Amino acid sequence: MSDEPDTTHPTEEAPRVPVRIEEFFAALAMALICCITFANVLVRYFTDVSFAFTEEFSIFLMVVLTFFGAAAAFARNSHIRMTFVTDRLPVRLARLLEYVVLVLGALMFAIMAWYGTFLFWDDWQFDTTSPGIGIAQWIYTIWLPLLSAVIFLRIVGRLIRFSRQVADRSAS
Repeated sequence: MSDEPDTTHPTEEAPRVPVRIEEFFAALAMALICCITFANVLVRYFTDVSFAFTEEFSIFLMVVLTFFGAAAAFARNSHIRMTFVTDRLPVRLARLLEYVVLVLGALMFAIMAWYGTFLFWDDWQFDTTSPGIGIAQWIYTIWLPLLSAVIFLRIVGRLIRFSRQVADRSAS
């Protein structure tokens, strides 16, 4: 690798909506997972009985944690990417590839929000209950379209910031 500065991912302006919102909810989900799991371990150790809801809630909270983490990663431009090839591409091609990746990511999360809405609506309409403890399934599925929309908006914001950054570099 050369000592040249990285021109494909230079620093950019911060998002207008603070990423701390996603960080707070991700930390809250993680704390709840820890508390639920710890309480279940204690109860199981002392009584040989397990809380029935812990696995279902823990899986749900892990999914929520993942979505909030993805939203924060896209907002900070720190999402997972493979840079082995793109770091070796010409700057213009690397920028084009960045646009393509952001547009495809936005498209994927828009589709997840769209179809997640139908999943939520079906669960609501047909009073589907969760298999583990029998509560309304829509309580879990409503988060799929909502958090997919949050990630979509974060990607669109990143796309706008990246476009401004490219325009500023081209002007100077």
